[in-house]
Amino acid sequence: MANKLKSYISSLYSIGRRHKYLVLAAFILILAIITTPYGYTYLTTKNIRYDFSTTSVNKIPFHQVAIVFGAGILPNGSPSLYLQYRVETAVDLYKAHRVNILLMSGDNSTATHNEPLVMKNYAEKLGVPAKAIVVDDAGFDTYDTCYRAKAIFSLTDATLVSQGYHLPRAITTCGHLGVQNIGVDAIHPTRDYSAAYIIREFFSTDKMVFQLIFKPSPTILGKPLPILLSK
Repeated sequence: MANKLKSYISSLYSIGRRHKYLVLAAFILILAIITTPYGYTYLTTKNIRYDFSTTSVNKIPFHQVAIVFGAGILPNGSPSLYLQYRVETAVDLYKAHRVNILLMSGDNSTATHNEPLVMKNYAEKLGVPAKAIVVDDAGFDTYDTCYRAKAIFSLTDATLVSQGYHLPRAITTCGHLGVQNIGVDAIHPTRDYSAAYIIREFFSTDKMVFQLIFKPSPTILGKPLPILLSK
């Protein structure tokens, strides 16, 4: 009896140990699935991302259009700090003749939340003429912005302006949707990311993979409005 009990306990221990390894293997597999797309985008875009806080503006390649991604507005209607940095960076690129047109793309889903208009007004306040600003009212997310840049505004290349944590995904998305690009990491007097943003970016990049495989239409498409570029 004692031997049978000992054998039973031993078999349970063996099964438990195998289960432990299976759980560990499953955890490693899930972690790899979650993190690999982000790692891929980060590494493959490394040479076409420029940190505006450390790079001379004259070393940033010229593109006629800068796509500026929305980043939230405050309850009083002013741009969030991250959005301020994005618009200020785009304005500096314009003034340095590294771009000729600013495409302000953001969320305009309600009457009280109009990111593109806030971005346009702020850029004008900083000295950019209205004729050099184009507004995309339906840039609800990165995919929509990139899709519409090609389908609505007929862009084939651009400079993307956002924070560094977001640029790998933005560059990859726009590139796969037909807009060849470089990315400029917006001005950041302090660290321009947090752990929460990085974690969110892992999952957003996973979502990007499916978007680029199936290429769904954006939330709103509409009629083409080609940006007239100088030759």
